[in-house]
Amino acid sequence: MSKDLKDVTVDGEKISPILDDKVKNYLIDIDGTITEDVPNEDPERMAVVDPFPDALIACNHWYEEGHIITFFTSRTEETREVTETWLNKHEFKYHALLMGKPRGGNYHWIDNHPVRSTRYKGNFTKGFKKVSIFVNEFED
Repeated sequence: MSKDLKDVTVDGEKISPILDDKVKNYLIDIDGTITEDVPNEDPERMAVVDPFPDALIACNHWYEEGHIITFFTSRTEETREVTETWLNKHEFKYHALLMGKPRGGNYHWIDNHPVRSTRYKGNFTKGFKKVSIFVNEFED
């Protein structure tokens, strides 16, 4: 188990481990968030676009602070190699790359853990506004 994960029990039963309160687990989109928006239908551009400088600085800063960086993209598995090569070429520091995020936006995330969501609107800053969403009960 990672040094940042803590074992948790409820009523004597183990549940999924959680991260230390000081560690954030960032899931970060690629296209339109850390670089220009490149659709799967135009894969030759994936290798040649530049990163947004503020995104590179912010992501690497969070990594250096000890947070977990996972890129979560709607790029297909067929583009994994070009994507990993691009991330490494531009010196993004990260822990994991998840391919195949659903396309089309309009996400509704249901989870048993609190989820904090931040919509990217053009720049990364230290003080970007965070919007917390907690779902207590599923309604029809």
